[in-house]
Amino acid sequence: MTTVTVPLYRLAHGRTGDKGNISNLSVIAWEEEWYPIIEEQVTEAAILEWFYFRRPTRVTRYAIPSIAAFNFVIEGALDGGVNDALNLDSHGKALSFHLLDFPVRVPAALASKLPDVHQPPEETL
Repeated sequence: MTTVTVPLYRLAHGRTGDKGNISNLSVIAWEEEWYPIIEEQVTEAAILEWFYFRRPTRVTRYAIPSIAAFNFVIEGALDGGVNDALNLDSHGKALSFHLLDFPVRVPAALASKLPDVHQPPEETL
């Protein structure tokens, strides 16, 4: 089977929250049938490596199959949290955008059907 690599945002959307030095990132599949692809590739180890530049100490993934979603708890990624961090995004809100850029391999036939924010809008009459 031929596969292509696409960013995770073509398969899912996300939300971000924080508490102290811990970031909570959710990943919710746009379609239920894409959940297994995300489950297989967007693992704790892969996300720990993807966020290496934030120096996380641990990543825990919680699966929520009933809504085709995952919650990632990323510890130690916020430079101490809102009150301690000197970075511009001490809440870590932009981390969900970084997560949604994670590369995911999908069958080539599926890739052509996935939504993409870079597609031009259809012309209207």
